[in-house]
Amino acid sequence: MRAPNEKEIRSTLVLVLALAEASAKVRTGPPLDHEADYALPVWAAELPLRTVPGAPVDDPRLAPGAVVPDHVTGWRRSR
Repeated sequence: MRAPNEKEIRSTLVLVLALAEASAKVRTGPPLDHEADYALPVWAAELPLRTVPGAPVDDPRLAPGAVVPDHVTGWRRSR
């Protein structure tokens, strides 16, 4: 593993924040490394992750007789 270069160190900032909510910018595809880094004996790749919906969990305060609607039980991610 190589040490960071001066430009990378100057471009790095570490913050500690308490978060109530967060969002992320996401990209797909292989890493975009510096050309010289490809000669290093370091593993780099992409790890695809999936989000799979589970069974609906009722609000404990639902009114008696409330039924999970079809658009929830039949939900499928469009492709």
